[in-house]
Amino acid sequence: MEIFNALMQGFATAITPVNLLWALVGCALGTAVGVLPGIGPAVAVAMLLPITAKVDVTASMIFFAGIYYGAMYGGSTTSILLNTPGETASMVTAMEGNKMAKSGRAGAALATSAIGSFVAGTVATVIVTLFAPTVAEFAVKLGPPEYFMLMVLAFTTVSAVLGQSSLRGMTALFLGLALGCIGMDQISGAARYTAGQMELLDGIDIVLVAVGLFAVAEVLYNALYEGKVDESQNKMGRVHMTARDWRRSVPAWLRGTIIGTPFGCIPAGGTEIPTFLSYAAEKKLAKGKDKEEFGTTGAIEGVAGPEAANNATVTAALIPLLTLGIPTSNTTAVLLGAFQNYGINPGPQLFSSSAALVWALIASLYIGNIMLLVLNLPMVGLWVKLLKIPRPQLYAGILIFATVGAYGMRQSTFDLFLLYFIGLLGVLMRRYDFPTAPVVVGMILGPLAEAQMRNAVSIGEGSWLIFLQRPMSVTLLVIVLMVLALPRLMAWLGRRRALRGETQDTLLPS
Repeated sequence: MEIFNALMQGFATAITPVNLLWALVGCALGTAVGVLPGIGPAVAVAMLLPITAKVDVTASMIFFAGIYYGAMYGGSTTSILLNTPGETASMVTAMEGNKMAKSGRAGAALATSAIGSFVAGTVATVIVTLFAPTVAEFAVKLGPPEYFMLMVLAFTTVSAVLGQSSLRGMTALFLGLALGCIGMDQISGAARYTAGQMELLDGIDIVLVAVGLFAVAEVLYNALYEGKVDESQNKMGRVHMTARDWRRSVPAWLRGTIIGTPFGCIPAGGTEIPTFLSYAAEKKLAKGKDKEEFGTTGAIEGVAGPEAANNATVTAALIPLLTLGIPTSNTTAVLLGAFQNYGINPGPQLFSSSAALVWALIASLYIGNIMLLVLNLPMVGLWVKLLKIPRPQLYAGILIFATVGAYGMRQSTFDLFLLYFIGLLGVLMRRYDFPTAPVVVGMILGPLAEAQMRNAVSIGEGSWLIFLQRPMSVTLLVIVLMVLALPRLMAWLGRRRALRGETQDTLLPS
């Protein structure tokens, strides 16, 4: 009852005309930021931090929360329609969503993305409301061994599920891990694999790699190999979901929410792990004709699950930020800076020292979710009309956006050369059926996994047995071995059965 009363007071603050206006502006701006590749919510919030000097603390936090949420909704739009992720979290959506768009089902893909985001965001917000201190208390018990094994699980799952073969998936993953090693060593500070280039001391920006491998590679691949696109593939299609789409989407939304919510509470790589794990789960659980749509005409579960996991993670990330003062993503790190600009230090005392602010912020999440659903669903038809733009002009526009976005990050000409080199690498990978997503996963999580591995071995005083001495770490290790071994075991048993059947057929009298 105490939580309910506090939440109602939060709603009373959040629904004032001024705060509602800030929430609307934040949601609209966040959606636009998500659509544009190379910007992202962290950059947008960072650019707008100076307003904290002029605007009331509650209004500015509601505004930043709107940008934070809106960017996750907007990132799916260009991923689905143009195979151009505005954020790395939208990479998984691009894989199936773009294939759905090319099959004339862009409306259904955008609808399941928006509704799934709303469902997952609302459920995760309820969890933030009810269980923030409890969940954060559990998450803080996980140490470096558990974080490292969690990332190894992500590596193996992504590599085993994506692409035509596990070998190609592992090759792409190791390429990403190698790219992640470029730059300054996190512990010693030594330069690694920079080839004497000053621009590489800070490493290669992940947004640059994501835009290069997906957007630039998409354009170049179509120009080099596909030539004239069959426009009949890109018919506007329905802007609603059929009964079958609903039956397939609802379980995927719920599974994505269950997978994504715990990941928001732990600093284990942001939204990338849960979205890929959700995609892997949906692909494994699909049967019959539904399974055949993955990687061909586009499976709606491959959009619904990852989008739900994405938004659940984003929302749950506020739990450690508010209760422990621990940011688990770039955007929450910038939000932490916004709090500190007002002299507020998030942590265990925040719910008592700034209760009005916290509950108004949580209430604004419910309001922002509804605003984004209202903003996005009626505009589905408008977004789908992007597909009617002639291919040459559309692809030229994608290249312009990608180039401007890449240059705008550091105003570096070197980044532009790197962008197009990565784009050509993406073309080669597509040409020879190497999955591109594991490259990005390896690059994002590689440095984090390295740091956690070093910390874990230090805790074990140089002994690798530390990973076998923690129950959660051992559990994750067993799951990793099962992910690697079970598919091969099942395939071997299948071959044995087939061989036994052929032998019996030859022995039967004719």
